[in-house]
Amino acid sequence: MPDIALPETEASAAAELATLASEIARHNALYHTDDAPEISDAAYDALIRRNTAIEAAFPHLIRADSPSISVGAAPAAHLAKVAHARAMMSLDNAFSDEDVVEFVARVRRFLKLPEDEPVALTAEPKIDGLSCSLRYEGGALVQALTRGDGQVGEDVTANVRTIADIPQSLPDGAPDIFEVRGEVYMAKADFADLNARLLAEAETTGKEARQFANPRNAAAGSLRQKDAAVTASRPLRFLAHGWGEAKTVPGETQAEVVAAIRDWNIPVANAFTRVETADAALDVYRSIEAARADLPFDIDGVVYKVDRLDWQARLGAVAKAPRWAIAHKFPAERAETVLERIDIQVGRTGKLTPVARLKPITVGGVVVTNATLHNADEIARLNVWPGDRVVLQRAGDVIPQIVENMSRDDTRGPWPFPNACPECGSDAVREEGEVDIRCTGGLICPAQRIERLRHFVSRAALDIEGLGLKQIEDFFHEGLVHAPADIFRLTEEQLLARKKDGRVWAANLLKAIDNKRRPDPARFLFGLGIRHVGNVTARDLVKAFGSVQRIADVATRASLDDEARAELIAVEGVGPVVAEALVDFFAEAHNREAWGDLLSEVTPPDYVSNVRESPVSGKTIVFTGSLETLSRDEAKAQAESLGARVSGSVSSKTDLVVAGPGAGSKAKKAAELGIKVIDEAEWSAIVSAAR
Repeated sequence: MPDIALPETEASAAAELATLASEIARHNALYHTDDAPEISDAAYDALIRRNTAIEAAFPHLIRADSPSISVGAAPAAHLAKVAHARAMMSLDNAFSDEDVVEFVARVRRFLKLPEDEPVALTAEPKIDGLSCSLRYEGGALVQALTRGDGQVGEDVTANVRTIADIPQSLPDGAPDIFEVRGEVYMAKADFADLNARLLAEAETTGKEARQFANPRNAAAGSLRQKDAAVTASRPLRFLAHGWGEAKTVPGETQAEVVAAIRDWNIPVANAFTRVETADAALDVYRSIEAARADLPFDIDGVVYKVDRLDWQARLGAVAKAPRWAIAHKFPAERAETVLERIDIQVGRTGKLTPVARLKPITVGGVVVTNATLHNADEIARLNVWPGDRVVLQRAGDVIPQIVENMSRDDTRGPWPFPNACPECGSDAVREEGEVDIRCTGGLICPAQRIERLRHFVSRAALDIEGLGLKQIEDFFHEGLVHAPADIFRLTEEQLLARKKDGRVWAANLLKAIDNKRRPDPARFLFGLGIRHVGNVTARDLVKAFGSVQRIADVATRASLDDEARAELIAVEGVGPVVAEALVDFFAEAHNREAWGDLLSEVTPPDYVSNVRESPVSGKTIVFTGSLETLSRDEAKAQAESLGARVSGSVSSKTDLVVAGPGAGSKAKKAAELGIKVIDEAEWSAIVSAAR
């Protein structure tokens, strides 16, 4: 995998993560909700890849709306929303042979397997369709859901019943409850026939012809119809690749369960196979890639899964993706087009981001019109000016990304990056040690105030349904909302003055706002838009201090009190940069005023842990020495699931030390401090007892 150029500072990393989160969320909505993507899968994958690389380098900056945590997009409004019994997760991606080898190595390290023990994998094509979960109870199909955002999907049961590939019942002997998961898709030939039929119908009726851009869009649009009769008229198909909730599982390996699903007359990919090594998996990848053009359906890679289900259970998941599976994506494509102009966008932290507006070009069936240029340094490196012919790459750092300037002229100077904010006219400056140029206008800059309000109501923060960017912009420009607290003071009279026939709309919006008067404390803290405080950091802070008010009190004192500052820094995942950002935020009088005003309208509850109760809940544990049956990562995951905090060092605040063979100074220090020390077997007994 080629190296990804990382931001040089934490500030620029935080700003870029904010931009990526917003851009990826937009593309998620276009893809999953609107069925109208603007970029290709490879382009989307590259955005995710860039985000993942930055989060790996700056883990304390991970945001609540991070694509590494969220899956898909919110369900469409016209379909009923239903919570999944078991979350439908996404997959991490591999882009090279080395990534796949490292995936297997990670599995081996996590499970602490000897080097000579095989790690068998299954391999299958990654279908470019719409994810769907089929729930069978007592052998009968009772419900079908799209993935939605991974937690909540859309009820498409009536539509799914029209798909011939999907049986209405399972044979005798199938589990009483079993969710089959897979992809609804449209074959290439069927897609071509459908577009031809739609064109012919338009010519007959005189109506404007609707043409789908690609088979995936056609499948998604067909499955998510209000009228099941429309779905029935479309040639949809289904391929299974896994399962969700199950009362019993018919096998001990991925391959055995997939074979059982095939025996139930549910289609699975013909190319599904089991291999013993990473090299064999790569051979399957190359074979499938070579046959890609001849396959009846679109694919964008190959999925590998650890075959043993007991190993899958131990491996578990991180954020939105299982540790036991990975998608090996096919290489990206390049194309040439013309850079028509460079626009400057202003974010909520004042960062000026240049956006390339391109002459539309179709690449892999997707029309690309925009690309990021990152910052002034990137523009200078490429020496791009409007009118230049440029090369786009749809995988790599940030995609769509300009990777080469075909009209480069080194005799001319760089394109003049603005030294004033295009929104408020304030000076735009580059702070020492930063790569980004920022507007100095702060809250007098309307763009920053609008973006902060938009962030506050976003899905990852307070998630106020029905209050989107357009409404925020309108409310701001009309003087109704200038600060977050103003949202909770909106009245029916104010709303009806804008939309006289909108009584139902006004009532629904006010109800949605009122429902957020007791917001999740971590989402609330994240929604304030404090620099460097992403979703994970916000939750760590809330867990450590118990309430948002205590965080504010400690951060306020920390400007004068070294002990309070040390208390902030001591929170795992915080550190001095985040602590400084919190101190700076609460040191500003207008921020304290906005904070107090907001808390007069909302009451975030104290943090309540949802982890399992156990003898180690709330305690700090240190693992030391060579654990023989667990990797250090698995041990940490176990401890956190039991409500414990894992530390890397022994101190007077340590409650328990788990010592394996070779434990040295940490075990000795624990003995000196009178801290209880147990061995790995005793730790395993604690974990087993809590299940």
